[in-house]
Amino acid sequence: MGDHKEQPLRVGAAVRRRRRALDLTLAVVAERSGLSVPFLSQIENDRARPSTGSLEKLADALRTTAVELLAAADPACSVDVVRAEITETPGPGPRSRSLVRGHHQMHATEFTGDHEAGREFQYRNDQLMYVADGAVEIEAEGRAYRLGRGDTLYLTGGVRHRWRATVPDTRVVVVAVAEHIEAVRNRKR
Repeated sequence: MGDHKEQPLRVGAAVRRRRRALDLTLAVVAERSGLSVPFLSQIENDRARPSTGSLEKLADALRTTAVELLAAADPACSVDVVRAEITETPGPGPRSRSLVRGHHQMHATEFTGDHEAGREFQYRNDQLMYVADGAVEIEAEGRAYRLGRGDTLYLTGGVRHRWRATVPDTRVVVVAVAEHIEAVRNRKR
């Protein structure tokens, strides 16, 4: 018996994200797709499931494909266990493993070992770095930060940063809003 069970997909959130990313109203999508505004609203709120034909029309109106909308869909409910890989003798050098499987709104990765500070990172969305073991030095926005076991550093989207482990066998967990999600900041109208 597996730890992961496939559930039906909820395409509503993916449709809404795509429509908003294109800055379209339901009325415009309805006109482009030939589907009614109430039906589109029901789809976006997961109160109606579009047929294959309706999903194709909707995808065309949103300048994408049905396959892309389904790939960005949320599972109806999801419980997923990602087991730790137990190895007798871990290989040399830095290692990383994903703590979240699939296409979700959040990503989490565990890094173990001596990661070099040479590579600079910049992500569109927010992320949190948590030092599970060891210590790291992080350079962000021209400042250096030293973090030890149990410390966290929060970075908003767009912050350029680099980091390196300063202690052997350091473990850092990075949790981030997925790149396919558009983080919405407080906008003044």
